[in-house]
Amino acid sequence: MHNSKLRTSNSKSYLLLCVLGVFVVCSPFSVRTAYAQAGCFTQTGQCISDRFRAYWETHGGLSMFGLPISGELWEDGRLVQYFERNRFEFHPENAPPYDVLIGRFGAERLAASGRNQWTMPHGAAQNGCLFFNETRHSLCGAFRAYWEQRGGLAIFGFPITEPFSEMNEADGKVYTVQYFERNRFEFHPENPAPYNVLLGLLGAWRANWLLSNTDRQPHPTRAAISGPEGTQGPLADVTLQISAPGYSGPAELRVFDGSGWLESSRPLTIRDGAAAATFTSGGALGTHSAVLVIGGKLAGATSQAYTLDAQTSITTGQPSYDELVPLAHQWLSHDISEYTISGLDVRGYRSPDSDLLWLRDHVYQALGYRYFEPDMTSLLDYFRHAQHIDGSFDDYVANPPWGLIKGRTEVEADLEYLFVQGVYQAWQATGDDGWLQSNQDAMQRGLNYTMTSPIRWEPSLGLVKRPYTIDTWDFEYGGPTTDPNGNPSPRHWIDSKTKWSIMHGDNTGLAYAMTLMAKIAEQRGDWNVANDWRNRATALMNRLNAVSWNGNFFAHQVNLTPVPIPGLDAARQLSLSNAYALNRDVLSDGQAVAILNEYQRRMQQHNAFAEWYSIDPPFPAGSFGTPPGWGNQPGEYVNGGIMPLVGGELARGAFRYGQENYGFSILNRYHFLVQSQGGSYLWYYPAGNPGKSSDNTLNTDGWGSSAMLVALIEGAAGVVDNGALYKDVTLSPRWAADSSVSTATVVVRYPASYGYVAYRWERQSDGIALRVTGSAERGTVRVLLPEAVTGNVAASINGMPVAAQVATVGTSRYVELPLPRTTDAVQVTWGK
Repeated sequence: MHNSKLRTSNSKSYLLLCVLGVFVVCSPFSVRTAYAQAGCFTQTGQCISDRFRAYWETHGGLSMFGLPISGELWEDGRLVQYFERNRFEFHPENAPPYDVLIGRFGAERLAASGRNQWTMPHGAAQNGCLFFNETRHSLCGAFRAYWEQRGGLAIFGFPITEPFSEMNEADGKVYTVQYFERNRFEFHPENPAPYNVLLGLLGAWRANWLLSNTDRQPHPTRAAISGPEGTQGPLADVTLQISAPGYSGPAELRVFDGSGWLESSRPLTIRDGAAAATFTSGGALGTHSAVLVIGGKLAGATSQAYTLDAQTSITTGQPSYDELVPLAHQWLSHDISEYTISGLDVRGYRSPDSDLLWLRDHVYQALGYRYFEPDMTSLLDYFRHAQHIDGSFDDYVANPPWGLIKGRTEVEADLEYLFVQGVYQAWQATGDDGWLQSNQDAMQRGLNYTMTSPIRWEPSLGLVKRPYTIDTWDFEYGGPTTDPNGNPSPRHWIDSKTKWSIMHGDNTGLAYAMTLMAKIAEQRGDWNVANDWRNRATALMNRLNAVSWNGNFFAHQVNLTPVPIPGLDAARQLSLSNAYALNRDVLSDGQAVAILNEYQRRMQQHNAFAEWYSIDPPFPAGSFGTPPGWGNQPGEYVNGGIMPLVGGELARGAFRYGQENYGFSILNRYHFLVQSQGGSYLWYYPAGNPGKSSDNTLNTDGWGSSAMLVALIEGAAGVVDNGALYKDVTLSPRWAADSSVSTATVVVRYPASYGYVAYRWERQSDGIALRVTGSAERGTVRVLLPEAVTGNVAASINGMPVAAQVATVGTSRYVELPLPRTTDAVQVTWGK
């Protein structure tokens, strides 16, 4: 293989020296004279001739397209030639100058990175900029000047992103870039204008993988490669047909996935000009390319061998699991509100008992809708734009025809850490580093507000405080009262009568946000900042444990103001944020197991249909002044109601901490519940009848169903994204814990991007077989062993033995292996 990075980097430097006139030999006169005489460049050993030569000369030459890096090749049934910055295509069916077209390498490169141009943040019309309705992107400043002066739409196409920061694949440095259909603009502030805008070396990027291990020259045979029409799903059998007129003999077929990774390579014998090859589809989503190589030369290529797409689905043969994905998708599709606010199109997910868009409801439901929803950012963008000067956020927003509704329920202390969680989840699904960076200041300011505001922070303990509420809900203890406007109301505000407390959920949520800030800092390589955030999270949890952890769970409230409640044993109150803490990366293994065990003990102690308590024991009737039907009586709403959102968090935690049977039990009980009720509700009475806050209550609860869905996907199916776009994955299929499952086919996809994972799991008499593919570049496979397996195990990848490391989680045993990059077969076996 050529040293492609060195060559492309050197050629960029060479071009810069040329345009600056540093070398006499590179002056426009000398380059043109040398080229006109020979048509070849010694720098790459390639030549340009005929119609490509004329186009190169008349459309900008070296500065626009760079040096030729291949001969004239046969691709997609026509002559093409690769240059450093693009590919020329000869279309004799078109009249000049349209008989030469250039590739859509900007769009291809963006898609190859896993990002979807149609779901990235849009621009807005503004003074001094062009705005393109076709793609909803703007073009400003130096990029606009370059675009207009160098050929505009005909050469570059429409902008398909806004400007953002990105690491360059040629030199490893970070530049401000903007993608266009046919190229990428890069801003180089180290260069004087007009050379501070350069084009990306996207032709070199594509040639470096498509033409690897060839001499980049054509074989006399002009071969055609064709595949199936329509999109193919992952792990399907795909057959490619090869037509090589006049040739019989050996050849090599190479198939590349949507990111340019070598998906399959195999020798062929072509007889009488024809051959076929069948392989398993996989690798990155998008259009897959293929090349036929004969004797080290390119006989033919296609940029459209087949198209791979994926949608989230789980197939096990068991309705409890298979039906949850389509049901959750259906319910969430009914929980959407859309508004235009200050010119910003906003789409978000509401709770079933309110048509307002609450930041809290939207963020928690993202655990589910990220598997179906392309728009992960617009509502978060609104809340960022509306952030207050002190760093605090509004709680809710709506913009019905009669006017804008927005504000904050004053007792709430969770919005700032929830914003961080929401941004991180959206970044995982979009892979948009530029958008993530645009939220950095807002996240930092929000957390600073939490840790400095006198109504959010208790400095003597170094912990978040709030008025005495049920967990992190939005009304304070104190019975019926009137609001500041004289209307009957539960207490939603802060005044001299407020009773203060430390609520553990606010603090585990803040610690979780700190760990996410550390991951974000690591993503950009800022290790000192990452360590600082992790240390702060650890210190916060140490302080919380000292005042709230009772050995089995976090006490509901640690009172700063005395709150005597007759008839209530407050020390026994188990509230729902204990379940949330299981999945916030802040607990020790011992704490997590203790919380899970406590919920299971209460399942045995009570007559309720499920142990998914909002709080147990509940408060006496009338403690919070809520209207009848949603919290006035014990067992209503969050005053002792049963909530699937708690059950989902418990199930995910159970899978995570070695209690797989408990996790599967919750999923099966939830399926029975929704089948018997004909839907999913936010809360239920302990007897099992659904809770309805009003006649407008929907039976399409996205909050609880999202928690159950992520328990199924991350827990049972074991697909966990350690970064963004499933590029770093931990894959822990746990189907071995349910004897009713013998095979499982799992596909998990972010529709906001091209990030996905797919696998096929099979239980065998003496082992487990696993076929894995996706967009992952690294990660770990953890195969859960059946309980009966106690002896030594062996493992292989594609038939080659690999070391099998056995890890224990609780009483469960997992075989840990490196995650294969390509579509590979994993086998774990044990003796009989």
